[in-house]
Amino acid sequence: MAASPVPGGGGTGAVHSSNASGFAFDSGLEIRTRSVEQTLLPLVSQITTLINHKDNTKKSDKTLQAIQRVGQAVNLAVGRFVKVGEAIANENWDLKEEINIACIEAKRAGETIASLTDVTKWSHLESDGQVTILTDKTGVVQAARLLLSSVTKVLLLADRVVIKQIVTSRNKVLATMERLEKVNSFQEFVQIFSQFGNEMVEFAHLTGDRQNDLKDEKKKARMAVARAVLEKGTMMLLTASKTCLRHPSCESAHKNKEGVFDRMRVALEKVIEIVTDCRLNGETGSSSFSIFTGIKELKLNIEALRENVYFESKENLSAALEVILDRVEDFTDSAYTSHEHRERILELSTQARTELQQFVSVWMQAQSRRTKSAAEELELTLLKISHSLDELRKELHCTAMQLAADLLKFHADHVVLKALKVTGVEGNLEALAEYACKLSEQKEQLVETCRLLRHVSGTEPLEITCIHAEETFQVTGQQIISAAETLALHPSSKIAKENLDVFCEAWESQISDMAALLREISDVFEGRRGEKYDHLSLPKSMKNNTNLKSLKPDKPDSEEQAKIAKLGLKLGLLSSDADCEIEKWEDEDNEIVRHGRNMSRMAYSLYLFTRGEGPLKTSQDLIHFLEVFSAEGLKLTSSVQSFSKQLKDDDKLMLLLEINKLIPLCHQLQTITKTSLQSKVFVKVDKCITKIRSMMTLVVQLLSLCYKLLKKMENNRWVSVTKKDTVDGQT
Repeated sequence: MAASPVPGGGGTGAVHSSNASGFAFDSGLEIRTRSVEQTLLPLVSQITTLINHKDNTKKSDKTLQAIQRVGQAVNLAVGRFVKVGEAIANENWDLKEEINIACIEAKRAGETIASLTDVTKWSHLESDGQVTILTDKTGVVQAARLLLSSVTKVLLLADRVVIKQIVTSRNKVLATMERLEKVNSFQEFVQIFSQFGNEMVEFAHLTGDRQNDLKDEKKKARMAVARAVLEKGTMMLLTASKTCLRHPSCESAHKNKEGVFDRMRVALEKVIEIVTDCRLNGETGSSSFSIFTGIKELKLNIEALRENVYFESKENLSAALEVILDRVEDFTDSAYTSHEHRERILELSTQARTELQQFVSVWMQAQSRRTKSAAEELELTLLKISHSLDELRKELHCTAMQLAADLLKFHADHVVLKALKVTGVEGNLEALAEYACKLSEQKEQLVETCRLLRHVSGTEPLEITCIHAEETFQVTGQQIISAAETLALHPSSKIAKENLDVFCEAWESQISDMAALLREISDVFEGRRGEKYDHLSLPKSMKNNTNLKSLKPDKPDSEEQAKIAKLGLKLGLLSSDADCEIEKWEDEDNEIVRHGRNMSRMAYSLYLFTRGEGPLKTSQDLIHFLEVFSAEGLKLTSSVQSFSKQLKDDDKLMLLLEINKLIPLCHQLQTITKTSLQSKVFVKVDKCITKIRSMMTLVVQLLSLCYKLLKKMENNRWVSVTKKDTVDGQT
């Protein structure tokens, strides 16, 4: 198992293991982080291997030695784990007693397992050279359960340490913000803002690690949104505060500044709600309902009714459809929906009502008739209602996407923002009022468009992103107007001009983000790549708290940057190729698919890194990324090797030849991570990206080959079964 516990973020689930030997582990403790889960899994695997020996208690000397080695490995790993746990306990007095008790339990259980698997303590060899072992199998199972339970407790207590760090960091940021809000002199402001900047950097690192580690995709999206508000808000806070200090009696300047502070406080609170797992505002209630989610659930209920899984009354199905159609009114009532789209949506809504009534009627008749013709008629009506709902979904998607695309295109040159800047510098309050009205109108269009996009986004994380975009346009629009009013009242003020520029840049940035959001929604709707930021957690050891100030981003020169960007682009294309191969597989839980998908997502993160985007920020992040990527590559080769055992010799050989090309590259990448990346980092990044490109090329080939061989094997089995059935029938 991992030598150190790895705390991190939120999501639900529990590590569970069971087998035919009667061993089952379910800690009953909720595991919300990938890092906690992935630290437990190797230990669960080792213990399962130990417990899952063959029922025959007669063992050869070779098997005895193997069992003993596993028992010793478990004990050694637990020993290393306990040392780290004790170190965490010593640094956190409020949790010290709980952690130490769990560590003692883990240590005792590890020693028990080592003792019960110790060959020297077993009875002497019998005449046939074999011995009877593990007569106290119940003791081993009990020790294993105690071990896993106590280790889980230590990990979750360590996770509480991380949560405490984030809460403490938030409290420091909040306290400094309150001081900034009340400051009255430039000199004092500069001093306090410098402290605030350092605290925000620390908070950003802690919450960034937490976000990477979250299991729950909705919480991950909410965390990303809150962190984005804080990141952009920091610059707004700076210029808005400076403007207030320069023009203390200006009402619009104070209004502008208050808006920034209020939004940042809300974002800080949201982060704490996520990490402490409090109920999130807006998480429940009708406002969170989206049309696509409603259509998906209604279709599932209709399918269940066909299969007679449970009885859904006509009233329940009709009520579910009416809830959907109530939301559809957001589209038909919108002043921005074209006449053609509105008429088509109303037509499809009426059609869905009619065909749902027809389906329920036919279903009720089919229950009494139970004939082939009744079943066929039921199938036909089901296809019709399903098709109607799909057509409605497509029309709504088309309406929202077209509206958004037209709006972005129309406002791409930011004419209104430029005009506000000019009228502000001129001090022309009358012209300013005119352009403020135009910006308000543009804001309302964008807000309503985001509301419609949320209905058709297709995934909960994208819904959250749409809500964030809606709120950002709403708030930033008002802040731009107040900043422009301040400049118009003080046209020669450089600080007021700088402040307006910052808010206009935030608006332009959100417009750009909205364009990217449209592409993601389109990808989901058309069944292409979904969440591109979802990759393996990159947990950090808790053994020593890293000095966050030492984690400074590395900057390449322009030539190096261009070279790396070109390499990264090819890596991004390979990631897309891998996704195309993965989409062919029907079994999404297949180990080959899972590891291939993980490598593809991580490769995409590295591509984003070459563009200065995504979750990888520093050389330390990159080092850990390379370690995890190479480990994932080795897991993929192991899964492919297991699959190859089911194949005929020629096919097996062909597959093993490809595997043998990937394994050395994984080891070479591991070697690179052992050398420091701190000096000349981008020279070494060049080498790493080249290596990973080679690995991804092989991954694409492996995924394609494995899929073809799997289909070939399934076809051979089908032919074999068919022939057997034919022979049996003739016989």
